[in-house]
Amino acid sequence: MKKVSLIVLLALVLQSVIYGQASNEDIRTRMTLGLRVGANLSNVYDESGEEFVADPKIGLVAGGYLSIPIGKFLGVQPGVYYSQKGFEGFGKLLGSPYEVKRTSSFLDVPLLLEIKPVGLITIVAGPQFSYLLKQKDEFKTDLGTVEQVEEFENDDIRKNIMGITGGVDVNLNNLVIGVRAAWDVQKNGKDGASTPRYKNVLYQATLGFRF
Repeated sequence: MKKVSLIVLLALVLQSVIYGQASNEDIRTRMTLGLRVGANLSNVYDESGEEFVADPKIGLVAGGYLSIPIGKFLGVQPGVYYSQKGFEGFGKLLGSPYEVKRTSSFLDVPLLLEIKPVGLITIVAGPQFSYLLKQKDEFKTDLGTVEQVEEFENDDIRKNIMGITGGVDVNLNNLVIGVRAAWDVQKNGKDGASTPRYKNVLYQATLGFRF
């Protein structure tokens, strides 16, 4: 009886996989709208400052995208996402030690090329435009802790940042599991401003639904 039940269960799983693969094959040629939510593991690189060192930080990402097919195996995927980036760091400013937790809220707009070798897998890569919405810093020094929220009227802050991103989507019928990596190609501030100066980098995992 147990063997019969196991065989029936395996048959149902196999049927589900085959059906799902067939559905994914069909959807490759259709334009679809998708929503995603997940988490960023972000940090910085190419930093410059007085003995500045950064550790990674977790943040929220959420938004939507449009998948536009160009034939069966290629497509384009524009999207718009609210994305939290940042770091937890420490260093010295004018010889005094400090610690800082920074959360930078961005509007990310990627324009990705889709490569669809099979219905189950979509490979994406392309440029990403990021607009800085606001930034929250929590400073800790020998004198105490200070929290600061900036809306960026300072022209020395670079609010428009170009970057590159890429990753893979696993398509399970209407559910989409996505993993991404992204790197800024511009620093957060102009030379001589914004201490510390750096470029953002992040690794991202999302769960999505496509219509």
